[in-house]
Amino acid sequence: MIRTLIFDLDGTLLNTIDDLADAANWVCIQNGWPTFTTAQYKQMVGNGIPKLVERFTPPQARTPDTLACALAQFSARYAAHKMDKTAPYPGIPALLRSLRGFGVDIAVYSNKADGLCQPIIRSYFGDAFTLVRGSLPGVPNKPDPTGVTDILRRLGAAPAATLFVGDSNVDVQTAHNAGLAAIGVSWGFRGADELHAAGADYVVDTPDQLLALVQAANAEG
Repeated sequence: MIRTLIFDLDGTLLNTIDDLADAANWVCIQNGWPTFTTAQYKQMVGNGIPKLVERFTPPQARTPDTLACALAQFSARYAAHKMDKTAPYPGIPALLRSLRGFGVDIAVYSNKADGLCQPIIRSYFGDAFTLVRGSLPGVPNKPDPTGVTDILRRLGAAPAATLFVGDSNVDVQTAHNAGLAAIGVSWGFRGADELHAAGADYVVDTPDQLLALVQAANAEG
């Protein structure tokens, strides 16, 4: 039986890449640095905002002071524009309603700062999720399993009855590090090839396929 699903946020529930790219390129322009395409940013995200900032900062400029300044610039710009272009992927709201209707607990775990995750989730999904958790000070980011382990504890969820759903190799590694099955979603930032190469237990192309997978597992159980 599958009783709990933990979802990644960016690239899984919400298409956030345009707002992330716009904020990043704004910082680059302010500092006279080269900008990047949205497709390039899809390869930069996934390990938290500090790592994203490091990746778009030119190598010769990656001093502690410059990175701290760029992080502050990005955080302020993104916080003010985080929902300009962001939207749920097609079929996600219906998927969440169906899972809740079947009595499946759903949670969010993201490497995005917790203070950004909470309002974004509330704005797009209301109180659909039992628990929402982003990156917290002093807690290692994904793929470290610490955050997932804490979510399982807080929900009273068993690893064997829980799936981790995400769009990148980081999410697959996170799931396996925590002893969970990894469900890769091909509609996100990275695509099916990366998910298969990372060892995802399943790769789905639509929210309906994910729902069918859960239904089939619970019918067998």
